Amino acid sequence: MIKVLANDGLEKAGIEKLSAAGIRVDTTRIPQERLRDSLNKYDAVVVRSATRITSREIDASPNLKLIVRAGSGTDNIDVDYARSKKIEVTTTPGVSSQSVAELVFAHLFTLSRFLHDSNRRMPKEGAERFSELKKRYSKGTELKGKTLGIIGFGSIGQTVAKIALGLGMHVMPFKLHHAEVKIQLDFFTVGNVAPVITLKTVVFDDLLAQSDFITLHVPFRQGDPPILYKERINRMKDGVMLVNTSRGGVIAESDLLEALNSGKVAAAALDVFEGEPKPRKEILEHPRISLTPHIGASTLEAQARVGVEAANKIIQFFSSTR
Repeated sequence: MIKVLANDGLEKAGIEKLSAAGIRVDTTRIPQERLRDSLNKYDAVVVRSATRITSREIDASPNLKLIVRAGSGTDNIDVDYARSKKIEVTTTPGVSSQSVAELVFAHLFTLSRFLHDSNRRMPKEGAERFSELKKRYSKGTELKGKTLGIIGFGSIGQTVAKIALGLGMHVMPFKLHHAEVKIQLDFFTVGNVAPVITLKTVVFDDLLAQSDFITLHVPFRQGDPPILYKERINRMKDGVMLVNTSRGGVIAESDLLEALNSGKVAAAALDVFEGEPKPRKEILEHPRISLTPHIGASTLEAQARVGVEAANKIIQFFSSTR
């Protein structure tokens, strides 16, 4: 019997699908330091972002044939080394796009109306300083009519664009090696047919210079240089707002803090961090940063889709190798 370790958990629908295919699933979490001693008992492993599969785990697991990342990023997996050892590595891209995109806009609404700071101050100061706080938070901005720069225009970036267009924002997408991208506006149908529009991608420097808000949706591995750092931040509009729900390290945090303190960047929203799972204190306590603990794909709907998609990938792989 094929044995699969879902070390960071797997939704019920995915487990049931694998069980129906005669595949045994173990969801008992094995701590990272003990993973090398246990992984060889399994034919496949499913991980999210918490478990790392490095060359050490791979060398200790000659029976391992498949690694599934339940999500889109593979920065916690040594992909090249795994493939050099004839271990297939696959992901479940796209299934969490809506959840991540909605979190982006939760942060955009939060930043544009100062909700992150208001929610910190009101419980402590609201009764005594209500009028002062009302004045402090009375200079918010609407998203409609503003320009949203989207760095990385895959499935998540395109879903972000759909929501932005629905709100009346101007969208400036950047995608390497693509001059234009077609997206289907599935939130609006005419005769059960959703219109398709073509968005032209922009030059990176134009995105930096013209965007009121910038959100990042790019692949990133540990050791890669940041996408946004001091020189590029300095090319942005004064008062720009940034959102990062992709990976910690995509924005150089020291440069971001400097820009926030100077006012070059008006505010930022971070779901991911350089020092994850221990973000730096200056980031956590900064009054101009809206914070979430890496929950972009963590909705009930997304996790159900991820579980089923991971199960499908496992069943397909082992069916093709029999």
